[in-house]
Amino acid sequence: MYPQDFSYTKDHEWVQVKGDQALVGITEFAQKQLGDVVYIELPAVGSQLDVHQTIGSIESVKAVSEVFSPVSGEVVEVNADLNGSPELVNQDPHGKGWIIRLKLKNKADLNPLMKAAEYEKFLEGLEH
Repeated sequence: MYPQDFSYTKDHEWVQVKGDQALVGITEFAQKQLGDVVYIELPAVGSQLDVHQTIGSIESVKAVSEVFSPVSGEVVEVNADLNGSPELVNQDPHGKGWIIRLKLKNKADLNPLMKAAEYEKFLEGLEH
């Protein structure tokens, strides 16, 4: 269920790195917990983010949750499609529902993150 080439946080964000770029979004688990997403606050392009800094927030019918950056870097793109269609986060959280693209500052930021199998085990622990 969880893409093998992504890394995951305990806060249920994912990051996919290609070269010096990192796509960031929330996981399938996170979107299920939130319920129907109605609004996403996106950061400004050019923003500098540190590890675990708030990217913005996701508002759903149930709650408002902050989204944290799994890695440090500069925001080079935001998913503008989310402005008109925030439900993309529910429909395709690991694809069209991505939130930001960063220019990765430090690849070592990835070291503490979980791979898909580790994240799935982490989730099993939450369900008990």
